[in-house]
Amino acid sequence: MKDCRQFYIDGKWIAPTTARDFAVTNPATEEQIATISLGSAADVDKAVSAAKSAFATFSETSVASRLSLLQRILEIYESRMSEMAAAISLEMGAPVSLSRAAQAPAGFRHLAEMKKVLAQFQFEELKGSTLMRKEPVGVCGFITPWNWPMNQVVCKVAPALAAGCTMVLKPSEFAPLSACLLAEILDKADVPPGVFNMVNGDGPTVGNAIASHPGVDMVSLTGSTRAGIAVASAAAPTVKRVTQELGGKAAYIILDDADLATAVKDCVQGCFRNTGQSCNAPTRMLVLRPKMAEASAAARKIAETINVGDPASEATTMGPLSSRAQFEKVQALIQKGIAENAKLIVGGPGRPEGITRGYFVKPTIFGEVRNDMTIAREEIFGPVLCIIPYEDEEDAVRIANDTPYGLSGFVASADVERARRVAKRIRSGNVHINGARLDFAGCFGGYKQSGNGREWSEAGLEEFLELKAVFGYAS
Repeated sequence: MKDCRQFYIDGKWIAPTTARDFAVTNPATEEQIATISLGSAADVDKAVSAAKSAFATFSETSVASRLSLLQRILEIYESRMSEMAAAISLEMGAPVSLSRAAQAPAGFRHLAEMKKVLAQFQFEELKGSTLMRKEPVGVCGFITPWNWPMNQVVCKVAPALAAGCTMVLKPSEFAPLSACLLAEILDKADVPPGVFNMVNGDGPTVGNAIASHPGVDMVSLTGSTRAGIAVASAAAPTVKRVTQELGGKAAYIILDDADLATAVKDCVQGCFRNTGQSCNAPTRMLVLRPKMAEASAAARKIAETINVGDPASEATTMGPLSSRAQFEKVQALIQKGIAENAKLIVGGPGRPEGITRGYFVKPTIFGEVRNDMTIAREEIFGPVLCIIPYEDEEDAVRIANDTPYGLSGFVASADVERARRVAKRIRSGNVHINGARLDFAGCFGGYKQSGNGREWSEAGLEEFLELKAVFGYAS
């Protein structure tokens, strides 16, 4: 069992101001795997003070110096990739195959992309006699979740470093092992003391202390919409910049000319990947009404191939949910779908057959779902797919946009021009055409209650910069 009770502040591992142990549990076994300490406002004060002191010098470093720093981090991260994959699988239950293929490499890819962006980024531009200068925003507070830990931590840390910002990270208390490993990587890469700081803790205490701290110039949160509201409220009195990547309820529109079998497979696998714990997962499949029976049968077949089990097994394709609270939430929403008379196609309440412990759920698909049902409105954050019939293309777009969320969308069509046209009408921050995967050179973020601001690549770097106009610079 790991002892991770120290925080990383000002380039050193230090004990919390007040000891408050918290057990980290393996969601596949429900057994304790580590102990962390939950921090306090006093620990956040120390971290912010260190970050503020470091900002004076780090903000003035050259691009060449920051490029060299990113390269060192990349090399060390790559050398510890297998450790990172194992830590993520252990702490939040992702199958080890997914951890190796996507979870751990996501951090590496964000670092590599940010190094590429920084090498060509223009921080100054002369417009007439006015200098338009982009400067680091200052001390940044990061509050990150457990579902894609390195994706969501590094897509904040990398652009902050590239911009010349300093930072305080609060990773999820349910999945802190990967963040502790990242702190070790950054320490080994000689990130200057105070530039990166990490304080473990819960949202109401450490998260709130970061969001409300007058010494924090920007707070970036990835989490639920409820958490986003709380952070924005806490940040408002100090008028700091707030960026949020929040929930989602993505629709996968299968147009009438699409290859139905291919699109259904892509949607089902996308929904169930990472046990449905992805804010951009396609959880509403929109199918032309006459094709509902065919689509439902195809979806059931795909679901029945999902191998739920031990994340450490190479044969496993779906692990457990991350925690007991998440398990209970998903079970309640499955029961709600049944109570609202959605047609249960496969799955349902309870653990899969033969599994008696761990937060495992059955891959579940409901058919004949109306878009006003609870399971079609709420972000379930589990492997639960709703199949919703539509009448025509106009109706499909209406249903897709009839949600308080706007993070992601999906369109399948044999006619790429038609797919492009529909994609432009979807009110979400990103849209996938015909199974296209995420592009780390693109951007990520949402409309409506899915948040504000953008992460990844150049758009992500811009979030960490203030724009200054120096009038008469060239006169």
